[in-house]
Amino acid sequence: MAVWTRACKTGLLELLLRERWVRVSAELTGETLSLTAEPGTGDSSVVNGVVNGNAEAAAPGGVRRVRVVKAEAGGLGISIKGGRENRMPVLISRIFPGLAAERSGALRLGDAILAVNGVDLRDATHDQAVQALKRAGREVILEVKFMREVTPYIKKPSLVSDLPWEGAAPQSPSLSGSEDSGSPQHQGPRDRKVIPLKMCFAARNLSMPDLENRLIELHSPDSRNTLVLRCRDTATAHAWFSALHTNITALLPQVLAELNATLGSGSPTAGGREVKHIAWLAEQARLDGGRQQWRPVLMAVTEKDLLLYDGMPWTRDAWASPCHSYPLVATRLVHSGSGRRSPALGSELTFATRTGSRQGVEMHVFRVETHRDLSAWTRVLVQGCHAAAELIKEVTVGCTLGGQEVQLSIHYEGGFTISRDDPGSSVLFRYPYERLKMSADDGIRTLYLDFGGPEGELALDLHSCPKPIVFVLHTFLSAKVTRMGLLA
Repeated sequence: MAVWTRACKTGLLELLLRERWVRVSAELTGETLSLTAEPGTGDSSVVNGVVNGNAEAAAPGGVRRVRVVKAEAGGLGISIKGGRENRMPVLISRIFPGLAAERSGALRLGDAILAVNGVDLRDATHDQAVQALKRAGREVILEVKFMREVTPYIKKPSLVSDLPWEGAAPQSPSLSGSEDSGSPQHQGPRDRKVIPLKMCFAARNLSMPDLENRLIELHSPDSRNTLVLRCRDTATAHAWFSALHTNITALLPQVLAELNATLGSGSPTAGGREVKHIAWLAEQARLDGGRQQWRPVLMAVTEKDLLLYDGMPWTRDAWASPCHSYPLVATRLVHSGSGRRSPALGSELTFATRTGSRQGVEMHVFRVETHRDLSAWTRVLVQGCHAAAELIKEVTVGCTLGGQEVQLSIHYEGGFTISRDDPGSSVLFRYPYERLKMSADDGIRTLYLDFGGPEGELALDLHSCPKPIVFVLHTFLSAKVTRMGLLA
């Protein structure tokens, strides 16, 4: 078993909170990530973690003219509140990250909008102000004035109250190292949050585009919440991501031990066998219109099955209800390596699985974050499929041959047996693997086997899709070849 050295790290980062970037002091330990709001984070002179830099912007008493140019895609990037009917000026209440207003660096929460492209808004209603902003065109000239006296009406971000991260407290004490190991802890009067790393998912370029290679995503164990951190440059982002990923991975052996101790081989879990490996990765999902995106998925491999979950299943009932369950003996790894270009990582590290089922061939494409992850999953899946073949030993299916009901048995050691489906089960044909000259199927219900015997090609009607038995045959042969040392 690999020995993991856990990373400890501290530094200043930015956290995306209520669609604003706020500065936080981050502290990473072996089991937790602590985020503490930096002094001045809630001050409206700080927008998205960047202090507005010109002297006029820093003077709260003056009227400023701000030029904002919208991008081809995306609007101005602000929300407003107030208006004449509310007996308040038209105020900027929110600045959205990545859009034109934030990029200008000259607007702040609490700015009153006095005019838009020369249209006076001092006595405008809220709707009139909205319409004026919509009609402003691509280049917008705003006359604004900071109104410190109205800033109490604009809620300031708070890590404790606004960071959505409540999901994954284990329901069984034996699945957790402490009573609250799955939920963030709020410690003391400071604006601080302590997030346990056990079964979190650290990723990049997954749910949010990262053209500058500065973002890190941390997904909660129940996959319902995502924390986005921004670093000052690419190198810093890589260092923080590597440290987070290392510490999360180092906790996996503990998770495996707890799961197997709690679930037990005799419990009614999905697969009912020892859990060999479990970790988060990203699965390629197809959207309407042919578009594709990556989404988090939790994969577990037991002695016999490959299981997929939307969130970490802390309870026995949750383990018994995976989103997908595939027998390893009917599954194969068909691709493992670098994929298309990725802005954050240089290339996407992906692998694909194909499983023979009654519906045909089911394929999944997965993305991992590091080369070590790719190597680990490749080894786990290949060795898991071969071990499942040795464990199961034999698969038997009913079918029709030449108008009579028969049974086809494929034994891991003994090869092929076709016998009559009657009390006597008299054997019609028995061949070892080395006698198989050809195998094929029509993808619908027929399996073709040719052993070079006088009976010629055997056409077996399986009454359903032949892909499961075809994949089992492939796994048996692959396991035998590997065991004989013929495959490096």
